[in-house]
Amino acid sequence: MRIEYDIKLGFKDVMFRPKRSTLKSRAQVDLDRTFRFLHTGSVWTGVPIMAANMDTVGTFEMALALAERNLFSAIHKHYTAGEWQQFLANAPEGIENHVSVSTGTSDEDFKKLVAIKDANPQLKFICIDVANGYSEHFVAFLKKTREQFPEKVILAGNVVTGEMVEELLLAGADLVKVGIGPGSVCTTRVKTGVGYPQLSAIIECADAAHGLGGQIISDGGCAIPGDVAKAFGAGADFVMLGGMLAGHDESGGEVVEKEGGQFKQFYGMSSSTAMEKHVGGVANYRASEGKTVEVPYRGAVEGTLNDILGGLRSTCTYVGAATLKELTKRTTFIRVAEQENRIYTKP
Repeated sequence: MRIEYDIKLGFKDVMFRPKRSTLKSRAQVDLDRTFRFLHTGSVWTGVPIMAANMDTVGTFEMALALAERNLFSAIHKHYTAGEWQQFLANAPEGIENHVSVSTGTSDEDFKKLVAIKDANPQLKFICIDVANGYSEHFVAFLKKTREQFPEKVILAGNVVTGEMVEELLLAGADLVKVGIGPGSVCTTRVKTGVGYPQLSAIIECADAAHGLGGQIISDGGCAIPGDVAKAFGAGADFVMLGGMLAGHDESGGEVVEKEGGQFKQFYGMSSSTAMEKHVGGVANYRASEGKTVEVPYRGAVEGTLNDILGGLRSTCTYVGAATLKELTKRTTFIRVAEQENRIYTKP
């Protein structure tokens, strides 16, 4: 047993320090970024914000809405090959640049991934998603996927430490998902005691990834637009959102009328709700590591996207970053005192 005494920080523990700026308007800020991916050499340009591959968020409907704004969606893994084919047949040209196919790591998952890719060769991105990216089985599956699809861009995770980011990049990942337990409907930290404060995880993992020419995706923990900005300021290349995109027309689930208004269900993919829906229940050797909540119905996602992107542009103007790429170079974080933190987190 050992203890690390270095302070680790989450989004609520810091604020941006404002700096002099030559920008006259938020409209001058360019949020597009261009990335060249490590293993394929392919290039992607867009606003690097992603819908999470949860079945209440990473839907085909969400993908269409986000693609209109040049954003990205990690589509959840429970669509069939036929549903993918139908979606692509009716989607606008270029949608393949804004979606990834998600997969687990079982043999059946791999067969389904191959079937989807064979039927839809234009798809460029694969997201290999597990809660624990530290297992040898996960790394072996990643290597197998890279061998099978040498020309595809692979997203893989989740991990929270630099050395594992490096291992996944060397094993075949182009982008590594960073985050264990920060999500609003994730209970991994409560059930297992395992986790890492998200801001520090981003800082450390980005440093490791960029040293090898890879990228990271901050996955989880963003509850407000300022958190998205902090993730980018800390060095994240992409930011993946779940709860912030839940409750919309484009999100999964039906609108439910209840006392107090209209609601939509939102749950973690390791919750009992998700496992009962997709695999027949929680296996007797494990515990549910997610919860189910009802979020207020919020209509079309367009308004939320305006709020997120507008907040991000505003952050850039406060620190003098004319482009999103400049934000991390212009970022100085201020530690928030405990008393100030209590004020900041008050509902």
